[in-house]
Amino acid sequence: MMSVPQSALELSIIMPCLNEAETVGTCVGKARDFLTRNGVAGEVIVADNGSTDGSQELASNSGARVVAVRERGYGSALRGGMEAARGRFLIMGDADDSYDFRDLAGFLERLRAGDELVLGNRFKGGIKPGAMPPLHRFLGNPVLTGIGRLLFKSPVGDFHCGLRGLSKAAFEKMRLQTTGMEFASEMVVKATLLGMRLSEVPTILSPDGRSRPPHLRSWRDGWRHLRFLLLYSPRWLFLYPGLCLIIGGLLLGVWLMPGARKIGAVTLDVHTLLYAALAVIMGVQTVLFALFTKVFAITLGLLPRDPELERWEKAFTLETGLIVGGVVLLAGLASGFWAVMTWSHASFGPLDPSRTLRLVIPSIMLMTIGVQITFGSFFLSVLKLRQRSFDSNSGSA
Repeated sequence: MMSVPQSALELSIIMPCLNEAETVGTCVGKARDFLTRNGVAGEVIVADNGSTDGSQELASNSGARVVAVRERGYGSALRGGMEAARGRFLIMGDADDSYDFRDLAGFLERLRAGDELVLGNRFKGGIKPGAMPPLHRFLGNPVLTGIGRLLFKSPVGDFHCGLRGLSKAAFEKMRLQTTGMEFASEMVVKATLLGMRLSEVPTILSPDGRSRPPHLRSWRDGWRHLRFLLLYSPRWLFLYPGLCLIIGGLLLGVWLMPGARKIGAVTLDVHTLLYAALAVIMGVQTVLFALFTKVFAITLGLLPRDPELERWEKAFTLETGLIVGGVVLLAGLASGFWAVMTWSHASFGPLDPSRTLRLVIPSIMLMTIGVQITFGSFFLSVLKLRQRSFDSNSGSA
């Protein structure tokens, strides 16, 4: 591969590496062969994550540029390699010889056509016998991909294919953060949320060429992917469950307010009303968590700006929150005062709990929600102050 100026490089092929002495030389050779045969001005980068088996020397001798990445993790290695890349386009793939680096024409074609992220799809391209454990093929990948498609409305059919390409500009725009295997999910999620042009290329997955076990740990890394998908979707993690709790609790509470209800041989009374009130309180708190998480994630650049949220923020100011919280709190106090007056009519003596608690429980619920809204409004304002400070600093950089 002849030497070309940095500005003339079109493609950087990046391989994360941790003790891949058995296969890294083969992968680098195939990648260099692709560049030569197709006349592509490019480079091969091996992002080494602390190998102790001589992988660095083997990669260098095979014609790769070795970049040492100290922070451990699959995502860290790839991010380090991408930051060091000099090409306009980046193609990443594992250094275990499970993907054929001689067959990258489809990826480069889509990148040249303007796609910002091009993903391999192993389920369309083919999975050779022994290349993927049944647990991953029939449970892990389909389930996690399905969850990702549901939560983020992503068109991607294989969230976790290790062979993918993107433009250097798209990489910089994504501001990727994760360090582990969930890096693959983060890339798809960020690209989807940012409205980037995505496409897929059928990709063949072959058994890797290593004699040692893979670095991937099925349940641990599967959980990391799922955790990431949930944390990046406050709407599904907090908002929808919170709304379900509020609606369910209110419906049950209103049904029980007039008196005890019977369902067959089962009688539901104030004890059930107490649980209904608790559901509403938990629901309000969960909805507030959704708002806090969304604003905080946008502030840190983990999520892109949300025009719908910004419109809501303009309408629901601190003052509005304080008024709403104060009104709800006063309603709770009024209900409590009514309960005390009812008690005074009985000369503060014994009362029928079934009647009294129908005033006390709503009173406690409303007072609690009023306090939640009041202090939640203050906390949201603090987060928005931090966001404005962040935006100001970003603008002056």
